[in-house]
Amino acid sequence: MSIKSAFISLGCDKNLVDSEVMLGICRKEGIDIIQEEEKADVIVINTCCFIKDALEESIEAILEAGKLKETGNCKGIIVTGCLGQRYENEIFDEIDAVLGTTEYESIAGAIKAVMEGKKFKELGGFDKVMKDEKNSINRVITTAGHYAYLKIAEGCDSHCTYCVIPSLRGPYRSRSMESLVEEAASLAERGVKELILVAQDTAVYGIDIYGESRLDKLLEKLCQIDGIQWIRLLYCYPENITDK
Repeated sequence: MSIKSAFISLGCDKNLVDSEVMLGICRKEGIDIIQEEEKADVIVINTCCFIKDALEESIEAILEAGKLKETGNCKGIIVTGCLGQRYENEIFDEIDAVLGTTEYESIAGAIKAVMEGKKFKELGGFDKVMKDEKNSINRVITTAGHYAYLKIAEGCDSHCTYCVIPSLRGPYRSRSMESLVEEAASLAERGVKELILVAQDTAVYGIDIYGESRLDKLLEKLCQIDGIQWIRLLYCYPENITDK
């Protein structure tokens, strides 16, 4: 009998992309994805804790899942994302597994471990570059179908005093242009007509691997993909916008 897993994705669009990648990995590993949390063997909560309201929403989702574990079919609760990265010591005793913000590719292993009655924790480090592998291409699109988010970078180097993102997501790490074009072409083949580019700051894309912003070059390449009719940019800081 296959494992049934339900996903709850909270927070920003960048988090949603991570959830879609995890869904794709689970599907590849033969784990069934269902919408009814009360019927799931494992509930995965991809969390956010950027502001107080987001933290409270994540905690509430964990508590609700805990009730289902006590009264329903649920055998395990897995917390991924920012809250897991920041508060793993505080929450680990209350749940069954924690994955940090760089370890979502371990989701299938975490689910299988939980089903065997084991505790699972994997946080990793921020020294990882963004992998140019097939998990992003095989992700499950949860948006309307005609549009999808394309995460072009992870982390941030700004270290603003009000923001915890660098401590949760690490330094700014761009994906290679080749991998992004490949994923965008795959999305177009699946019917996506609108790409929404996301990163902590999309305007400085490529500065870490190319020595300068290459957002203009990336946009030129994405515009050449058959089927893509709209491209939107989210999270551009004005001071980093150039004439190009």
